[in-house]
Amino acid sequence: MKNLRAFAIGAVCVGYLALRLWGLTDSCLWFDEIFSVHAAEHPWNSILWFVSLDLIHPPLFYVLLKVWIGFGGESVFWLRLFPVIFSVIAIFPFLSVCRELKLGRWTQVVALFLLAINGSLIKYAQEVRMYSLLMCLSLFSIWLFARYFVKGKSFLPLVIVNVLMVYTHYFGWFVVLSEVLLIVWFQRIKWRRIIVMFGIVFAAFLPWAITVLLAARSGSGLEQNIGWMSRPGIRQVVTFVLNIIEPFYFQTSSAEPVSILSVTIPILLVIVIAAVLYLVNSQKLCVEERRHVYFLLLFIKLPVIITFLASWILPYSMWGTRHLIIVFAPFCIYAAMMLTSRGVKWLPAAAVGLVVLFMGYGLVVRAGKKTPQNSWCAWEGIAASAVEHESQPIFATEDLIAYHIWFAGRKAEDQPPIWRLTGIDGVVEDKAYFLPRGQEIVGLKELTDLNYPKFWLAYRAKTFSESEPPIRNLLVAGYRIRETRLTTAAGENAITVLLEK
Repeated sequence: MKNLRAFAIGAVCVGYLALRLWGLTDSCLWFDEIFSVHAAEHPWNSILWFVSLDLIHPPLFYVLLKVWIGFGGESVFWLRLFPVIFSVIAIFPFLSVCRELKLGRWTQVVALFLLAINGSLIKYAQEVRMYSLLMCLSLFSIWLFARYFVKGKSFLPLVIVNVLMVYTHYFGWFVVLSEVLLIVWFQRIKWRRIIVMFGIVFAAFLPWAITVLLAARSGSGLEQNIGWMSRPGIRQVVTFVLNIIEPFYFQTSSAEPVSILSVTIPILLVIVIAAVLYLVNSQKLCVEERRHVYFLLLFIKLPVIITFLASWILPYSMWGTRHLIIVFAPFCIYAAMMLTSRGVKWLPAAAVGLVVLFMGYGLVVRAGKKTPQNSWCAWEGIAASAVEHESQPIFATEDLIAYHIWFAGRKAEDQPPIWRLTGIDGVVEDKAYFLPRGQEIVGLKELTDLNYPKFWLAYRAKTFSESEPPIRNLLVAGYRIRETRLTTAAGENAITVLLEK
């Protein structure tokens, strides 16, 4: 039986890796990933200042990515392999947490299985951003804290990991705060050492905090970064709940459904029923097992509650599935404990069987889903083709488009000037995307100040129409259409038009 369980864990690990390599290069780098690479391409003497101007992310991921690029270059596969590696490394602390909590082998298998197939975790394991690293370090932190909590060991490694974690993402502070509260709640005799841990992490983070404050004085405030994020209501909370249990699938654009409800609703019902039965029989649990449940619940609930309240109290919302990736692994462990509970004899086999059944259905649905062709993936080819055909300045109606076009040709010696065209009535820009601060990679020009006799215009729309903006505005300004290039994408078209007077 022991060999069978070891084989099961090994098989899940293989599946875990396969799912994160599946379709790794099916899509191009998107806006946030481009920013990551752009940051990593900066010289060592300017990378920290460039990242600080962005205000909302610490620098560790970008620094490590710079080293990674130095070893293997900038192919899409090599870049996306970087977060995959952190996702795979996270298996070790995940299973270590399970062992520290003295979970049974089959409970560990179920927990790892839930972690392996989660759609959000697969998605962020393939994205050249810091979220995979954040999950990995948060798991190392929880594991080392569990060792300190249970055995009084690993204090110094815990401090070091926590410093790295808060230098990866600000939400790492929620993990640190959860650890402080757990000690204050259950083991007050250790409160002095845990306060020392918090103080060391805070002191180590202080130089970066000062750097960001200085950067904030020279650029825009947080409104540009997160002012577009909606405050969490019922819809956002439900979406997050679905994301935390959704197997294989993740919504990549507004044109796609939020969730495959025929998969997630049955799984959610099974987990809820299992949790209710677990709680009904909780009086039979020993003190140690109850403490382990509270241990996990604090790491799950505290970040969610603080983020929810802060998103309503502060000027701007902080709510987002990617930020709350720190709660996914503890939830998988908690859900596995519920599903494999022995409080009801038939519960483990029935619950796990039903969950696996619907997750298998989710895999079939995911396998039949083609990777959508997003409009930003078209700009590299369109821009290169347009320049090769007739090299003229390129004007983009959005920062999103301008940044992608600049990135595609940034190393070309003959890249034409790229401008962001503003002042066009009727053109609505997605506020979630903006050009990096402190950079002059793209110029700005008002429609009324256009002085080029010929140029390419790049924009996105559902249809090409001369009676709709921005074409209508330029025709009114005296330009005429020489050529039109159009690429169909998910829910819209990427359009490039050659205009001249």
